Amino acid sequence: MRISLFFILLLTAQFAQARSYIDGHLHYVDFFQESEGMQALLSAMDQGNISHTAIMGIPVAKKWQEDEPKKPRYYAGDDADLYWYSATDFYLLHAIQQLKPEQKKRFFPFLSGFNANDKNAATHIRRTLKMNPGFWQGIGEVFTRHDDVTALMQGNTPRANNEAMMKVYRVAEEYDLPVLLHSNVTSKRERNPLYLEELEEALSKNPDVRFIWAHAGTSMELHRHQEELDFLHPLIKRLLDEHDNLYIDLSWTLLEPYLLDAQGKPNPNWLKLFTDNPTRFVLGSDVVGRFSNLGETMSGFEPVLEALPKDVAQAIAEDNFLKLLPKKEAQ
Repeated sequence: MRISLFFILLLTAQFAQARSYIDGHLHYVDFFQESEGMQALLSAMDQGNISHTAIMGIPVAKKWQEDEPKKPRYYAGDDADLYWYSATDFYLLHAIQQLKPEQKKRFFPFLSGFNANDKNAATHIRRTLKMNPGFWQGIGEVFTRHDDVTALMQGNTPRANNEAMMKVYRVAEEYDLPVLLHSNVTSKRERNPLYLEELEEALSKNPDVRFIWAHAGTSMELHRHQEELDFLHPLIKRLLDEHDNLYIDLSWTLLEPYLLDAQGKPNPNWLKLFTDNPTRFVLGSDVVGRFSNLGETMSGFEPVLEALPKDVAQAIAEDNFLKLLPKKEAQ
């Protein structure tokens, strides 16, 4: 009986000391606009000690092409198109509206269902914001440069600095909304920051917009072809020094090979970058519609967080994201 009580007390103490996270990048649906649902997500959040989540749809849907006998399992499953899909926001809105008040408070909804190449996008966003005042807490994830995703998209490749997106940023500034932007820093073949100018122009021309750079410009496909981009660390350091409206989303594609080495030990260069810029980084799982690995994904950052000063770790795990959310009432 004493042994059992000891273990119960031990487990209770461990739970009480467990770190709480805010997941700053979670997709409620997958590329087919399907989801395990809110109850599965809430359960995964509880198990993973995730207090809040920035939740969003996916702005494109994968086509099941007429000549394909089997539905693809992922966007890269075949050569069928991806097409812009605005209903993703309304699926998310409906799912959150069904929750209890205390459950709703755990979610920060981001609006993503618009065509990033369409100069009408800003009007669509403004109309959607006015339909549900105060509901949307950010814009994104906006898909611009995104390797195979943009290769499969119908129409031209969207860019972070195109005219349509400049109009979107003006709406974000008006409504005090952060923008989670996916803009790959390079292509699968080039070992230089090929597309950096697109991001920097967006940052410099919109100094009052808080930009969250998804995965710091990396992606799974970039790593599959290039493994590690040697220029990424010094580039991020320079960008943070020059653009005080830039924040970095440390979602899972950055864990290896950047934040952790082959032995799972934190990279000291990145640790210094975090301690030198403690307010500029947030965490994200980037899960898409399925939530069973949510807790594991977020706890994967623990070796890095444990190696940081407690106040810096707390800032990155939770506090920084809260400071990015809108501070004024929706107009």
